[in-house]
Amino acid sequence: MRTGTFAPDGQATQEQPFRKGNLACSHEWLEDVASLDEVLARLDVLRAADPAHCYLSTLDDLDQCSYTCGHASQDERLYLEVPEGFDWEDPVQLAAWECDSLRHRAGQLRNPELMQSWEQVCGTLCTIGPDVDALLAANRAPEQLLDDVLYLQRVPVAAQDLAIAGLPNGYFSADWDMFQNHAVIRHLGQAHGYAFFGMGASWLGFARAQPLDAAMARQLAAELRQLYGKGREEVLEHGGWAQLAALLAQRRTLLLGYTESFAETLDLGEGD
Repeated sequence: MRTGTFAPDGQATQEQPFRKGNLACSHEWLEDVASLDEVLARLDVLRAADPAHCYLSTLDDLDQCSYTCGHASQDERLYLEVPEGFDWEDPVQLAAWECDSLRHRAGQLRNPELMQSWEQVCGTLCTIGPDVDALLAANRAPEQLLDDVLYLQRVPVAAQDLAIAGLPNGYFSADWDMFQNHAVIRHLGQAHGYAFFGMGASWLGFARAQPLDAAMARQLAAELRQLYGKGREEVLEHGGWAQLAALLAQRRTLLLGYTESFAETLDLGEGD
């Protein structure tokens, strides 16, 4: 695994070939990642050295993630108006506005009038049977989700669930938006001990210190069955939920799709 740190202005150079784009909180990038455990280990190192910040990795499809992040941040519930006379070419003004915007988004996530619950999110994503197959495939081999380059976000927020404010996503109307994703993040953290560590164009990443025990894994699988299958008989009756419970008792990570047709992001071969 190779790492690199972004230039202060976030622009690409010969020595630093990647630019931040719409991901303003990007701190460093990773290349040649062989396993998800490598990503988690690097995040642990960064957090230990800098406990004042939260850290979050991109996952799948970096370019699409950056594109939809730019649009998702324009949501009227999240967008901070640009001050009159603002100069987009002034790096000092731009950095200050980006910081203010992030604080505004984090505050909106904790706004009781905007917060959603797990129960409200259940059944809101239009899912079909292959989406359950995709959940199984992604959690069996999460490395297949990772793009060739990952951006690690350094987010100045007080709690890990708020790190999504540094990587807002969920732009298209059929996807979970940032408030719905935040409801999922909060519930998994509070009820099951999963910390939010990653977000891509279609997937969320979570990790806990140890895998769930068998009973807790079955309970979470039952909750996920309702999250994705409420009102959808094909999904509720899919045989993969018991297999997912078995996986959750073996692995400490959890990958969840949050966009319409997230199964299409994986090459599902026969038998997955």
